[in-house]
Amino acid sequence: MNSGTFKAIFEHAKEWTLEAGRQLRETLQDQIVVEYKTSAADLVTEKDKAIEQFFVERINEFYPKHFILGEEGIASGQEFQPEKETVWIIDPIDGTTNFVHQKKDFSISIGIFVKGTPMIGIIYDPIQDECFYAQKGEGAYHNGKKLPLLSETTVEESVLGINALWLTSNEIFDHARFQSLVRHARAVRSVGSAALELAYVACGRFDGSVSLRLSPWDYAGGVAILEEVGAKVTTIDNQPLSISAKRTTVFAASPKLHQEIMENFLLSSDIPKYSLKV
Repeated sequence: MNSGTFKAIFEHAKEWTLEAGRQLRETLQDQIVVEYKTSAADLVTEKDKAIEQFFVERINEFYPKHFILGEEGIASGQEFQPEKETVWIIDPIDGTTNFVHQKKDFSISIGIFVKGTPMIGIIYDPIQDECFYAQKGEGAYHNGKKLPLLSETTVEESVLGINALWLTSNEIFDHARFQSLVRHARAVRSVGSAALELAYVACGRFDGSVSLRLSPWDYAGGVAILEEVGAKVTTIDNQPLSISAKRTTVFAASPKLHQEIMENFLLSSDIPKYSLKV
């Protein structure tokens, strides 16, 4: 696939993402129909489904040979191996709980991977009208302004994105590791949208982000953006991410901070090893 083709794909993806965001803004005052997926904390709305349908229709029209991996499963019936194809990975509303309750701090996230390599990433906050985007090898941008490479920092000087849930006893992760990390960090924040947290790392608002139990659509848009600003993005046991995995952990930070947190907190023998249950 040549650079001209990628440019056209990127322009379409960005155009459609901005249009989807406009649609969401215009419907914020509408009555939102909420359904539960697996629990009362796992929400989906008719807007999630409508936005994903919007993307599916356009991708099928313009790029019928591409595959789609979306949170709501609108493009059903496809059988493919994600790391062997060109795949659009779509989260129509990342932060649905925020969308329902706060009417802000949610995003549309699009990642386009080719044979497992992140080539295009777009994360759009339609309320703040902030669009973060990147093409592989072309740099990362925030509303048209090129983002610089990440600055290095230490844990003591860092602001980290961590969900407070993982600081309490749970069946997924030994929370002692996160508690130790939080005690050493300058501050901890939780946005409620994994995609936005990754975008905030890319633009320097956060120094790192650690998430558990993410699906490909939660992080796919952020990976290409982060790689273009020099971030290191892995699982919390320092393994490469795989979009074939239904659930994974994700840790993003500048290389030196990533190494410091890995060695002193996430993988330290002084703290009991975690056990990820997917």
